[in-house]
Amino acid sequence: MNKRNALLALCLAGGSLAAGVATPATADIYVRIAPPAPRYEAVPIVRPGWEWAPGYWNWSGRRYVWVKGHRVHAHGHAHWVPDRWVESNGRWRREHGHWDDRR
Repeated sequence: MNKRNALLALCLAGGSLAAGVATPATADIYVRIAPPAPRYEAVPIVRPGWEWAPGYWNWSGRRYVWVKGHRVHAHGHAHWVPDRWVESNGRWRREHGHWDDRR
C-alpha cells in the first residue's frame, strides 16, 4: 500500500469513527441473540416523588450486560415504562424506558 492509499484509508476510518460518535444514544440496535431471562431484584421502598425503574439487559456490542434497577424522579402523573426487548423476525430490539403520561 502506498502512502496515498494509507492516508486515504486513515481518513475513511476516521470518518467512520466520527459518524459512530455522532449516532444518537437512542438509535435502534438489532441483535440476533435473545436476551437472557430478567434477573430477580428486590424492589426497595421508594420515597414519594420517586419511582423504581427495574433492571434490564443491555447489549454491549458483544454480549448482554445487566443494568441494575434504580430510582427515577417522578414526572407528575406519568408512570415509568421499563426498558424491554421486543422480537421481530428473529431480531431483538431494545425499547428504552420512558415516561408515559397517557391515561
